[in-house]
Amino acid sequence: MTVPEDRRRWSVIWPEYAPVEITPPELRPVALARQVPDWAEGHATPEQVGDWDQRQADALVPFKFDEYGWPLHPHGRTGRTGRNLGKWGENQAADPIVIAGRGEHRAVLLITRDDIGAEAIPGGMVDPGETAPVALVRELREETGINLADLRPVILGRQVVADWRNTDHAWVTSTAALFRLSEQVTATAGDDAADAGWFPFGCLDQLESAVTAAGRTLYTAHRPLLLCALEYLNQNGRS
Repeated sequence: MTVPEDRRRWSVIWPEYAPVEITPPELRPVALARQVPDWAEGHATPEQVGDWDQRQADALVPFKFDEYGWPLHPHGRTGRTGRNLGKWGENQAADPIVIAGRGEHRAVLLITRDDIGAEAIPGGMVDPGETAPVALVRELREETGINLADLRPVILGRQVVADWRNTDHAWVTSTAALFRLSEQVTATAGDDAADAGWFPFGCLDQLESAVTAAGRTLYTAHRPLLLCALEYLNQNGRS
């Protein structure tokens, strides 16, 4: 369902609110009792989670709970309920934004996601016990074959992203980081990528046009992250 902007905040009383359940079959209680997917936790409801204090302490973006002890999306109502992610509450992702060249020759590395077919930053979820800096390098290597372990990135920000799987009680946050290369290197699609390649990145409109010309679409959730990269590049000169 669509949530009007004036009713998004949790502090706004909305008795008629009826979010759509989007939990896939494999994460529903009966299925989890038989087998837990290797990418997900086995808790069918948030009440079964025993480490909420630690999850709150580790969160990139602070969050609260409702009167039933369920975690609440930091930005308010989403119109969706349930879980279509690995964990209840915050699910941390790492998104490496790789830029090659400068000026009119500047380009950004994107992958074609094999789940939704959109052009996106080559990132993914942080594994249990893994740090975001390690996940940035790992995801990039797994999805494009490019190893930038020796290159120190600039952390652009840590924020909630508008992932299509977000619900009122499970959502994605991202550590976005900028890697700069002097020139383009060969990228080979792997892992969750159907394709990988470079697109012109003078501005977001230029990128959108190039992606459209290739018969593809840009992943909506990654637009704000790409804008952050452009702002950084434009503000720090030698772009």
